[in-house]
Amino acid sequence: MTAQLSKKGEAWSARFSEPVSDLVKRYTASVFFDKRLAAVDIQGSLAHAEMLAYQKIISADDYAAIQKGMAQIQGEISSGKFEWLLDLEDVHLNIEKRLTELVGDAGKRLHTGRSRNDQVATDIRLYLRSAIDDISGLLRDLRLALLDLAGQHADTILPGFTHMQVAQPITFGHHMLAYVEMFGRDAERMQDCRKRVNRLPLGAAALAGTTFPIERERVAKTLGFDDV
Repeated sequence: MTAQLSKKGEAWSARFSEPVSDLVKRYTASVFFDKRLAAVDIQGSLAHAEMLAYQKIISADDYAAIQKGMAQIQGEISSGKFEWLLDLEDVHLNIEKRLTELVGDAGKRLHTGRSRNDQVATDIRLYLRSAIDDISGLLRDLRLALLDLAGQHADTILPGFTHMQVAQPITFGHHMLAYVEMFGRDAERMQDCRKRVNRLPLGAAALAGTTFPIERERVAKTLGFDDV
């Protein structure tokens, strides 16, 4: 399989004249944990491709081919049939290689106007935003459960302590409400973090932008980011 990979697709191809050992490949590869980014990698790539087509940087046929190829890749990943290759190092190269196998040069043109840097940064922000939303939902459910428990024990008396000494009588329900407030502050922290995460880095390219006439705000809107 390695011999079939193009030199561009091999992360270490330009580094050494001799084959890289499997030990080094396993040490440097991230694919076996960053493959969790697959869904957001596809999501970000499709938004980028839509913008490229809208800006007439790629053709409508290329965009259609990319959509079709990504749909097949998503299906292969969901069904467990996708072959994750250690030689391709990470989730991004694995998906890019498979897309090119499926749709040819259109898959290569998907990378127009972006770099691995801003692609990875975008994937991470999409993933974190989703994780924050999941955690926020769980915090809401937890607080509602604590509120329900507090209501059931509004009259259940227990001693309140301060500095390891009995201070005054409180209720178990009152004690549970303290945790409702604590987790409420955690929920606020998550939302503060979400505001900072929800900004699109795609378009920064390798360092300071690209000469292609991309439309960053369009991609931001498609992906639900607040700003670029």
